[in-house]
Amino acid sequence: MFRPRALNNLIDELCRLPGIGEKTAQRLAFFILRSPAMRVERLAQAIGEVKEKILFCSQCSSITESDPCPLCMDASRDRSVICVVEDPSDVFLIERTGAYKGVYHVLMGALSPLDGIGPEQLKIDALMTRIDQGGVREVICATNPNMEGEATVLYLAKLLKPRGIRLTRLAHGLPVGGHLEYADEITLSRSLEGRLDL
Repeated sequence: MFRPRALNNLIDELCRLPGIGEKTAQRLAFFILRSPAMRVERLAQAIGEVKEKILFCSQCSSITESDPCPLCMDASRDRSVICVVEDPSDVFLIERTGAYKGVYHVLMGALSPLDGIGPEQLKIDALMTRIDQGGVREVICATNPNMEGEATVLYLAKLLKPRGIRLTRLAHGLPVGGHLEYADEITLSRSLEGRLDL
């Protein structure tokens, strides 16, 4: 079937997005094609601005437009508790609950030896540096409840136990094999409140 080259290029690029298959990409491409030029320009501008203006916080590795990020700069946050998450998007999910008042540390992934992701590929050294600076009494592991997330928790437990840091894990409510991004605010809030010692 013949499709113009520009449309094919757009469909190919949309297919590279996570969770977007050929049919969805084609639907999105035709939606863009039918949209007014102004809407398409705003979309293109928003995509460009994200790449141009968003950076990673030098303290917690979350995304921000200023460094350090507003959460790290907030003097009212409890710096003795660090919530460790896999991805920057997890910070926003937990913040939406309003139940957590500590600081964060984004690992930028989880341990996955089969995919070639070891401790060196993650922000674990930066976490240990923060902890070794003192004042941290608890680390909450809010990694995804799957094999990679559990492997990451076990690795962190091995590093933190000798330092005398309390290590907790999100509690009930999160399905095994699931991802934080699919949990609602109430489930995340209850998981934070009912976290368990490891």
